[in-house]
Amino acid sequence: MASLFVSGETLSDHSSGDDSFDSTDPNPEDEEDYKLLASHFQQAADRLQGMVHVASREQLLYLYARYKQVKVGKCNIPKPGFFDFEGKQKWEAWKALGDASAEQAMKEYVSTVRTLDPSWTPQAGEQKSVERKTAFGGPVVSSLYQEETIREEDKDIFDYCRENNIEHVTHAIRSKDIDVNLKDEEGRTLLHWACDRGHHELVSVLLQHKADINRQDNEGQTALHYASSCEFLDIVDILLKCGADPGLRDQDGALPEEVTDCREICSKLQQCKLVETT
Repeated sequence: MASLFVSGETLSDHSSGDDSFDSTDPNPEDEEDYKLLASHFQQAADRLQGMVHVASREQLLYLYARYKQVKVGKCNIPKPGFFDFEGKQKWEAWKALGDASAEQAMKEYVSTVRTLDPSWTPQAGEQKSVERKTAFGGPVVSSLYQEETIREEDKDIFDYCRENNIEHVTHAIRSKDIDVNLKDEEGRTLLHWACDRGHHELVSVLLQHKADINRQDNEGQTALHYASSCEFLDIVDILLKCGADPGLRDQDGALPEEVTDCREICSKLQQCKLVETT
């Protein structure tokens, strides 16, 4: 698959929507030096737009994370869905920076752009960036996963599930147009998809219509694996209350508690297993 690196934030829900520089970093040692660094950082972001083709995927992820750290601060968004491979890579790169300062992030960003283009030298005077019609001025990682806009007449039941179209999904099940446990080509059921997308109300509706709560996909993962991986605590609660088995392992031998970084979810799953064994 060809990698298409573009400028701007293609995942609107991950963007602050504000391309102005946030200079609220606490007590910089030298205000003039800090302003100069901020100018160099913006120039570096502008320079990168014309050279993304020479950067590796790892370098673009590195730069993306630091741009977000400067513009937004510490990662403040939920982990993307299980199938949003691009979004998860970007989220993990940003999340890994933790409480790193904007000053440090700018220095690392400028240094990396210089590595990509050794001939580039930022100007001493402050320069205004060229206005671009993007939601967000930094680089973005290639579209490893993008959902196309699908015409209404071309949608299937899984598309309506992903969209959280509860009315359509419920009507299809009640009219017996589809089996509530229908699988896609990867063995994922409607319940898998609803859990992946965080559609807690749809999850409840599917369970009310007898969705198989412990059905495993082609990789052995249950809806509980999906909800745990995506860190949807409310859906994990719903699944456990309705009889989801936290002891089912996927083909790699992983339990639902082992595919999440959320301590609260992990603890809840472990406690549930203990109750079931006593």
